[in-house]
Amino acid sequence: MTSTPLPAANGAPSGRKARDLGLHMGSMPNGPHNAITDVAGVRVGHTTLISGDGPLVQGSGPVRTGVTVVIPGEEPWRQPLFAAPHRLNGNGEMTGLELIRESGQLTSYIGLTNTHSVGVVRDALVAHEVGLQPAGKEYWSLPVVAETWDGALNDLNGFHVKPEHVFAAIDSAHGGHVAEGSVGSGTGMVAHGFKGGIGTASRVVNTHDGGFTVGVLVQANHGRRDRFSIDGTLIGPRITLPSDAETGGSEVPDARFATGFPEGSGSIIVIVATDAPLLPHQCARLAQRATLGIARLGGAGENGSGDLALCFSTGGGIPPTFSGSAAPVTYPVTALSNDRIDPLFYAAIEATEEAIVNAMLASDTMVGINGAIRYALPHDQVRHLLGITETR
Repeated sequence: MTSTPLPAANGAPSGRKARDLGLHMGSMPNGPHNAITDVAGVRVGHTTLISGDGPLVQGSGPVRTGVTVVIPGEEPWRQPLFAAPHRLNGNGEMTGLELIRESGQLTSYIGLTNTHSVGVVRDALVAHEVGLQPAGKEYWSLPVVAETWDGALNDLNGFHVKPEHVFAAIDSAHGGHVAEGSVGSGTGMVAHGFKGGIGTASRVVNTHDGGFTVGVLVQANHGRRDRFSIDGTLIGPRITLPSDAETGGSEVPDARFATGFPEGSGSIIVIVATDAPLLPHQCARLAQRATLGIARLGGAGENGSGDLALCFSTGGGIPPTFSGSAAPVTYPVTALSNDRIDPLFYAAIEATEEAIVNAMLASDTMVGINGAIRYALPHDQVRHLLGITETR
């Protein structure tokens, strides 16, 4: 197998986002990087694992997987952020949610990986946090780690993700442009029958409504090709792929090599960040609206899908946490008026919709286990079907 080209280097624009193709979804402007990192203080790091080709040999490969870490702010275990989750369909996993529901606070980095690597990523995040504490300090952590299944392309049961890959993703985390597509935890993912992966986008509300930024990062591994729409136009069934004669246009998980999972089996993780001062119940409302962005493209939260969203706010003003009697009895917070929250809803919807498309546009065709192929979403056909004649 010839190695597929990797996405743009960290910090460099890919030139492969929807807006680079002349596709402008929604009506709101994006931030300077059109990424979750447009929310000040948010950083993203990846470790991408690609090796081997040919028949699946469990424990040896081929390997098409990785780790992505979203850092919501410096030391969130000491400086928590208001946060809340939302479940569209629960055939998936995101650890740490019970503590977030109970406290309304995010107190860890956010790890993303494949289904069977959740445990090792969680343990590595705990070890990283413990390593930053003073010697002898008693410490506990319940970090957030989410997954989607990459077994159509990856030796999932080979357990190739190791703690050092998590540490490397943390060390590489940065602001600015975020690498998308088949990178990090998105390496082996499939979306709407095409190659999926990591995608990100942002929206900025107007100054009259506060000028706040909403950034979204998705791990897209969901959906059906026959329902795939962009900007209100059904295009999935109208796209031609080299495999169509053999598969009949059924690409999820893999008509030739999978073991009977129906189309629509898959998952999507959505991480929503905003600098708007939101309370936990308002974060829950934004996380819920993000799922409308999934729906705009044809996602339906099918029975076999794990569709989970988490929203956090960097603008809540929670003071640094101190234990026991050292904690303040009360502290003041600033909160957005519910009467002014609609623009943030629209921003979350639009950014989620575009992040999914960005994940697909940034992904190249990939060959995985047993020669299984996942084809890239063809840019030329997308532009033709949507009537786009000029790029920006």
